[in-house]
Order: sequence, then structure tokens, then C-alpha cells
Amino acid sequence: MPNGSEIAVLDVDSIRADFPVISREIHPGVPLVYLDSAATTQKPSQVIEAVTSFYQHQNANIHRGIHRLAEEATEAFEDARQRVADFIGAPSPRQVIFTRNATEAINLVAYSWGRANLKRGDLIILTEMEHHSNLVPWQMLAAERELRLAFIPVTEDGLLDLEVYKDLLEGCPQLVAFTHMSNMLGTINPVTEMTQMAHQAGAVVLIDAAQSVPHLPVDISNLGVDFFAFSSHKMCGPTGIGILYGREELLDAMPPFQGGGDMIKRVRLDSFTVNDLPYKFEAGTPPIAQGIGLGAAVDYLSSLGMQAVRQHEQHLIARALDRLEEIPGVRVYGPSAEHRGGVASFTLEGVHPHDVAQILDDRGIAVRAGHHCAMPIHEKFNLLATTRASFYLYNTLEEIDQLVDGLYKVKEIFS
Repeated sequence: MPNGSEIAVLDVDSIRADFPVISREIHPGVPLVYLDSAATTQKPSQVIEAVTSFYQHQNANIHRGIHRLAEEATEAFEDARQRVADFIGAPSPRQVIFTRNATEAINLVAYSWGRANLKRGDLIILTEMEHHSNLVPWQMLAAERELRLAFIPVTEDGLLDLEVYKDLLEGCPQLVAFTHMSNMLGTINPVTEMTQMAHQAGAVVLIDAAQSVPHLPVDISNLGVDFFAFSSHKMCGPTGIGILYGREELLDAMPPFQGGGDMIKRVRLDSFTVNDLPYKFEAGTPPIAQGIGLGAAVDYLSSLGMQAVRQHEQHLIARALDRLEEIPGVRVYGPSAEHRGGVASFTLEGVHPHDVAQILDDRGIAVRAGHHCAMPIHEKFNLLATTRASFYLYNTLEEIDQLVDGLYKVKEIFS
């Protein structure tokens, strides 16, 4: 079953007990308030224990060994792939490619599908709110192949201008690539609608889902996308592993991304025969422990129910927007709560975002300051940087109040 089939109220106290770092004191008597989950999420004990157990009891390379450890490691790794497929509603685990991260997943599509299918003059449509990971690979390919890039503009309230998108589609793009949820604005884009529009124009659709899969119920069959990239470390799993979902006929037709072991069936001195999916795109020893940890993370999120996770974050972001707007000099960027995930990027008049983050850290509050690998959208709003608070399933309404109290302290220091 795709995630999101369960609806429940999160027991946040119980959830917080699952995350060891949440109980840490940043300074003596100053507990951690972790509001940086858009950068990376914390890991529950269940994930940490799964990784540790693999190294303690099953550590072996996979697929090629016939001894007991290798067989157990292979079974655990492939079982994790199946659980990921189930989590996003993928028809087959063959369509779930393990990469190093979402960035590599997007680069895989650019280098393999893009090089095989795009030629001089072809059009790629992107958006102004993209993370650099979904901009730079296409810029590099465009420079190499003399492709055209066009961008869906962002409105003043942080939404994509779909009227301009309709006009851009009249240019018959070969690819439309955009984020499901902005890591700076928090905007949740209408993927199903935009994908249908792109397909009607004959385009292939790639979605950067690094910020959406950890926070929203996702069902690939409903979204209808062609490629879908996300990362383990943003969904309670280990770092070092990401996921590319692809439509099977597209993946079958694509050339390998890298050469080496496990992506081949047979090698001669002058030729090779490529392996079946998904191994065709997984050259070399894969991130075995990370994959098993990701499987545990998927189990953890599934046990909570992704609809419950979404509802909890909606309560958090609604409270955060209300409280932040009461602070004189604070401006929050992005849409209203119903159109966004648990992300609030803001500026405080007269104070650099780095100074805001430093003073908040003195109070144990972890936020991010900078351009968040999204320089173009900052330039859109004439910003060099913002402070970003991002929320997840272990955050509480009280922590939002602590953030606001901390911002009043910043104002006091700089007044």
C-alpha cells in the first residue's frame, strides 16, 4: 500500500523518545530545539539499530556471494528496496534505483536519458524555485548540447505562475523538471496537474521530491510522473543513499550511467552486456548498510502514517506563520499554510540571517541561514540570504514559541 493510507494523531512525546539526539543539551541546561529538518532529519533508534545490527551480524557484500552472510545481506538490502517501492506506490522494485542522494539521481537522468534523447535546440522547462540540484545538471547539459532552458516564474505569494507555464508548453518541451516542494518557500506544487499538462505537450516529467516524500503521502500511480528523485537522509534514514524512481520503459531504454561491477551480465575485453533493472544503474558495491537503514526508516514512517505526519506539520506551520508575523520587522517568504509544507524562510529587518542563526544557537535553537542552495529564488526576492526554520514529526508547538522568544531576543540585542 502507498504511504498515507493511515490517519492518526501523532504521539509526539513518544516520537521524541525515539530520537536520541532530541534529548541533547547544546549548552549546559539548554536543550536542543532542532528546526533544520529541511537540511537533514534526525534518526530514530530503530534506524540506528538497524544499521548497527547489519554491521554486527550480517556484514558482507551482496549479490555475488553464496555464503550465509552474503545471502542474508542481499535479502535485507533487496527487501529494503521493496519497502521503498511500496512506500511510494511504485509498481515494481525494478523501478527503484539506489543512488548516493537525490542530486545523483537527477544527474543520472540528465547524463543517461538526457544525453540519449536531447539534441540541439530542444527545450527544457524548469522553475525559478528549484534547488541547485535540479538546475545545474540541466545547465551543464544545455551547454553541452545547445539546449534551451525556460523557467516558470514564481508569483509574489510564492506560487508557480501556471498561466505562464501553459504558454511555455506551447514551445513543445522535451522535458519538464520541477520540485514537488520548495526547500526555501515551502510551496507544494500541483504535481499531478502540471504533469498531465506536460504529457499533453509531449514532455517527459522529472520531479525533485527530496522535500516532499518525507512529509507528504505520495503515490506514484496518482502523480503520473516519469522520474522521481528523493533522499534517505531527509526522511529519517542514513546519509549516503538516494532514490530514483523511473518509468520502466524509459529506464530500459537508457544507457548505463556508470561502468563497473554489478551493472553488467557479461564482460569481454572488447564489449560488455548490461545487467537488468535496477542493477543496470548501480555500478560497484552499493550503500548496503544505508539501504537497510532506509528500509527501517520507511517502516518507521509507515507505522506513523504519512497523512498523520502531514497533518501534524500543517498544525506546526500554521502556528509558526501566525507567531512569526506578530514580530515587528519579520517577513516570511512563500505561500499561506494550506499551500506549503513545514518550512518558513524569513528575514528580520536590520539583522543578517547569520547573526540571527548564531544568537538562536546560543539558546539551543538550530535553524539554517544562507541561500539554501536556491540562489535564483533568493535573487527573485532581492535577497542575499534568509533564515530558515523547518519542522518535522518530532517538533512541538512549544518549540515554535521558543523560536519566537529567541527572535525577540535577537531584536533586543540589535535594537
